Amino acid sequence: MTTPGQTERSAATRPPGRPLSAELSDQLVSVAVDILADEGWGRLNSDRIAARARAGKAGIYRRWPTMAALARHALSCTSLVRTPEDHGSLRADLAALLEPWTRPLERAERAAASLVGAARHDEELRAGLEEALVRPLAGAVRELAGREAARGRELSHQRVALLGSVLQALWWQRYTAFEDAPVSAIQVDQLVADVLLPITDADPVTHRR
Repeated sequence: MTTPGQTERSAATRPPGRPLSAELSDQLVSVAVDILADEGWGRLNSDRIAARARAGKAGIYRRWPTMAALARHALSCTSLVRTPEDHGSLRADLAALLEPWTRPLERAERAAASLVGAARHDEELRAGLEEALVRPLAGAVRELAGREAARGRELSHQRVALLGSVLQALWWQRYTAFEDAPVSAIQVDQLVADVLLPITDADPVTHRR
C-alpha cells in the first residue's frame, strides 16, 4: 500500500515533462547531419529540422539549447578517424590511416567539414570537432608510434607531436580545400613518403637491447 507521503516523494523525484524519446532524438540528429552534409551550417535551424523530422521545435530545444550544441552532439555520434590495423611498418600504417582519402567524403565528414569555418568563432563547434577529429587523430598517431617503437624504432615525443600536427593540418585542408574530391592511392603513398616519413626520419634509429 502506498502512503500519501510516499506518493508525494515519488512525484517529487520524477523529472518534469515527459521522458525524452531516444528514437526521436536519433531522428533529429540524423536530420541535422543531413542538413549539415548537404546544405551547410548556415542552413541548420530548428524550423528546418522540425519540418523534416515532423517534430515540434520544443522537442529540439528540450534536448539541445542551441544548434551548436546539436551539431556537437551529432559529431559525437560518429567516428571521423579510425586507427588502422597493424600493417607491419609505419609507412604502411600511415597509408592505411589516410586510405579513406581515396574516397569521396562520407556524410558525417561532409557535416564536419561544414563546421570548420564557423568553429573558429564558436566554442561549442570547436569542442565538437576537437572531440570528433583532433583527439581521435592524436590517439591514432600515438598508437602508430607505439607500434613503431615495438618494432625497434622509438620516436621522440616532439616528432610524434609534429607528425600529429601535420596530419591534423592536412585533414583540415581535406575538409576545406579538397572538398569532396578524393585522391589516388598513389598520391596517398607519395604524401606519406615525401611529407610524413621525413618527419619521423629526423630522429636517430633507436633499437631495443
